[in-house]
Amino acid sequence: MEPIVKDRERLLYRSTRVLGVSLTIVSMIAVSVPGVVDPVALAAIVPLAVVLILSFMRLGESRSLWWLAPGLLSGLAILAVPHLPFTGEHAASLPIALVPLAGGALAAFAIVLTTSVPRLLILGVSFAATVVLTELLSHGDALLSSATITVAAGWITLSFLGIWLAASIPRAVRRISSIGRAHRAERQASETEAQRRQGARLLHDTVLASLTLLAHSGVGVAPDVLRQQAEEDARLLRQLRLDTAADHDDATAGTVTTTVDPHITTLEMVKHRFDRIGLDVHWHGTGRIDLEADALEAFLLALAESLENVRRHASVDEAHVTITDDETTVRAMVTDSGVGFDVTDVDPARMGLQESIVGRLGEVGGKARLFSSIGSGTTVVLEVPK
Repeated sequence: MEPIVKDRERLLYRSTRVLGVSLTIVSMIAVSVPGVVDPVALAAIVPLAVVLILSFMRLGESRSLWWLAPGLLSGLAILAVPHLPFTGEHAASLPIALVPLAGGALAAFAIVLTTSVPRLLILGVSFAATVVLTELLSHGDALLSSATITVAAGWITLSFLGIWLAASIPRAVRRISSIGRAHRAERQASETEAQRRQGARLLHDTVLASLTLLAHSGVGVAPDVLRQQAEEDARLLRQLRLDTAADHDDATAGTVTTTVDPHITTLEMVKHRFDRIGLDVHWHGTGRIDLEADALEAFLLALAESLENVRRHASVDEAHVTITDDETTVRAMVTDSGVGFDVTDVDPARMGLQESIVGRLGEVGGKARLFSSIGSGTTVVLEVPK
């Protein structure tokens, strides 16, 4: 049986149990009022009510239709007892006292009798027998007494409740399932886009930087250093290709993972990289950065890109980096005394600033600020919260 069917059956049977037990107890309290029914009849009704309550309890726990038989038979027997020869006269209020049982407790069985044709046949017979026995108790001149009408209304109401519950649960589950599929698709698309942007940043920060050096004939960089940089870039390209293939396989299975080694995982690696390629960086402040792995990676890569921008665009071979670390934030200030530029003229589409620095820090809750003017150098402030 599918999970949806199990959930539906569980709800229907538990609803039947709660309504049946509670309304049987209410009806028995009303019948027990002195003068409503003959004591002999009451003595016969009480054990039948106990059987009815036990049937409801077992029906709700086991969800076995076999417990319908003792439940329905004991309930109908309660309605028939006042007609037996050995019972005395009953008060005119007896039909009203039995309405919660006839139109509520017994009608509660209708909740589980609406899911198939055989069950509907049992429902019809039980409904007819209950209405007839209730009308016989009323002794009214009208075609149907108010008690009988109330009992019939209770059966009809609970039958429609059972139909509505049985139909609404599958619809709700299907809607939840469709929402789940849409959420998974959106998450996969977001992770794929994040992977694409990460790969683009790494290519910009490493491979394109090496290509720029080659385009300028490697001026200021020793051939061995340039060769080593090209080898690292080649490893990065292989890693990106392997990760793309792995992510394609994972996406087929519903997951996306990204594991790219940018070859910059510590502050010492950043220092070593720029020592090799000829940028004289003066380091100030703390030499230890206390950040989580993702935040540390974003911080170091953004710092490396800031220094790369100095090397490419500032027309100087010297920069200063000051790193501070307080209780809440790690900051790095990269300054140079180069040619500078007008910050209002920066193209928003520039990968180096918007993606490799601002976008990268933004993903870990950080931010970057840029200060520069023509002829007065540039200062970049990087901040990442702990």
